[in-house]
Amino acid sequence: MSRLKNFILIVLAVVGLLCQTACKEASDSRVIKLAHGLDVSHPVHKAMVFMGERLKEKSAGKLSLDIYPSQQLGSERECLELLQIGSLGMTKVSTGVLENFAPQLKVFGLPFLFRDAEHRFAVLEGEIGEQLLSSSIPQRLKGLTFYDAGSRSFYTKKPVETPEDLKGLKLRVMESQTAMNMVKNLGGSPTPIAWGELYTALQQGVVDGAENNLPSFYLSHHYEVCKYFVVDEHTALPDELLISTLIWDDLSEEEQRWVKEAADESLAFEKEIWHEAEMEALTEIKKAGVEVITPDKEPFRNRVKSMYEEFSQNPEMKKLIEQIQAVKTN
Repeated sequence: MSRLKNFILIVLAVVGLLCQTACKEASDSRVIKLAHGLDVSHPVHKAMVFMGERLKEKSAGKLSLDIYPSQQLGSERECLELLQIGSLGMTKVSTGVLENFAPQLKVFGLPFLFRDAEHRFAVLEGEIGEQLLSSSIPQRLKGLTFYDAGSRSFYTKKPVETPEDLKGLKLRVMESQTAMNMVKNLGGSPTPIAWGELYTALQQGVVDGAENNLPSFYLSHHYEVCKYFVVDEHTALPDELLISTLIWDDLSEEEQRWVKEAADESLAFEKEIWHEAEMEALTEIKKAGVEVITPDKEPFRNRVKSMYEEFSQNPEMKKLIEQIQAVKTN
């Protein structure tokens, strides 16, 4: 991190803490700032708006959220850094980015980890999920809930039917070593680029494609540049809603309960609207001339088996993978 960036973060922290103190002294109400990088039409943003409404109701106006979408306060990583120093209260990030702060979350980057959506929800909403939400606390980042972000697939400027078709393609990935390793194993050239800069990068040919879920592909307008959506569903990285422990620890037990309950209720709401968003996105990209390709997934699975072997060399990660695979569903 540059000296200038350090200075800016320190100034923001001081201003944020002074504002919080002033707000406390002025009234009994408290506003928690939440920033993220998604468009306001995204289902996860709508879920956070819902959470703010429920929090205000539960607390009778004593707690509320002030939401800043579309990277108004910085990229995912920058928002996490602002949480760590307490100048931002909450954020939503992909677990792919969060793995840089909580190594256990790298497990979500393993391709084809979940058997299906039912298995994924059973893991995220059970004991393993609670354990992983707490794994970033040493970094002053407390996970509140996981939001469904569906499955991630590739989208490109040329048709892709097999891993061989990815050879030589520059593919945008998050700042995630696991995502970079996956693309390398599949034959592509991983290129980390901030989400807000990706449309221009695709237009200018800096990258040949990217990977994400359907709603993000549609709402970002990336379908205007990439005319092939390849439904390989290689990973299912959830989004995670986090609160700064500096803010959390300053809340009373009752206030913490309100926040947690509102977050859990927003997850239930988000799951309802996520499927609708996927169906809308699929319909609209087809209207826009995007070809949806459904390849045989087995060749893709075979190319990434070595990643499981590599992860298994770490006893802690090996145990976590086994626990996830052992989770039963109806």
